[in-house]
Amino acid sequence: MSKLTGTVYTETVVFSPPEAYVNDVPYQLAIIELENGKKTTARVLGERVSIGDRVSLAETRNDVQYFQKQQE
Repeated sequence: MSKLTGTVYTETVVFSPPEAYVNDVPYQLAIIELENGKKTTARVLGERVSIGDRVSLAETRNDVQYFQKQQE
């Protein structure tokens, strides 16, 4: 199975989260345009991403996808 990859369509940093994520702030969310053209909302791990950056799925925790920036 190939690794899930895509491009950052848009992003934001969350400072006022839902109660379940209050210990994680600040954290980055992004909408990722996948290779098949579909979009998904995901958390970002590690280095902050910008619109147009290439990302890949790093892990899934509690049904939340975590993407990280691909190394160039």
